[in-house]
Amino acid sequence: MSVRRGVLFDIDGTLVDTSYLHTVSWWQAFRKESLDIPMARIHRAIGMGGDQLVHEVSDGAADDRTEELTASHDALYSAYWPALRLLPGARELVRHCHSTGLVTVLASSASSAELDVLTRVLDLDDVIDAATGSADAESSKPAPDIVLVALDKGGLQPENAVFVGDAVWDVHACAKAGLRCVGLESGGTSAAELREAGAVATYRDAGDLLARFAGSPLDHD
Repeated sequence: MSVRRGVLFDIDGTLVDTSYLHTVSWWQAFRKESLDIPMARIHRAIGMGGDQLVHEVSDGAADDRTEELTASHDALYSAYWPALRLLPGARELVRHCHSTGLVTVLASSASSAELDVLTRVLDLDDVIDAATGSADAESSKPAPDIVLVALDKGGLQPENAVFVGDAVWDVHACAKAGLRCVGLESGGTSAAELREAGAVATYRDAGDLLARFAGSPLDHD
């Protein structure tokens, strides 16, 4: 019996160019609550779930306003939806993975409305085998919940799959799930930081990974 192999893709900052839009939206949301958080600090927390991001960047000072801050961020970020663009090589990489026989799963913690927008931008419904959203996990990254759900939805075992993400929080979540993580710099985190967090390989973006697919952790030939 052949082994079922697959790849899990983060979306924000990995396939769609959203990391800095999320940063600005969070910055504005904090400003509305009279919290002046530097954008650089917010950006370093992008990839965490909203509740954990609020705690991280405010040192716990805004924990009691997490719901309001998240709602504000979501409203501000939604204004950017019509302008969302794919990152270089994103669609081509996912299609290539599918063509090689890999089970392809979108491992996102986005809300259902946001996930609908992202999947329309991706336009890959014919090659996506499964997808996750915020409702699928009780705890967000860097907790492993969404990664474990994505594996389950894809019918995959951790040792036979690879996660592709752009944030150290993706790497940490994968480590807890026993899954290898490939890091992309397209979300604004350096290769050095991704490797230090535990990424097994790093690439500039999805296009770079596709160009060097042979011999990469995704290559199962």
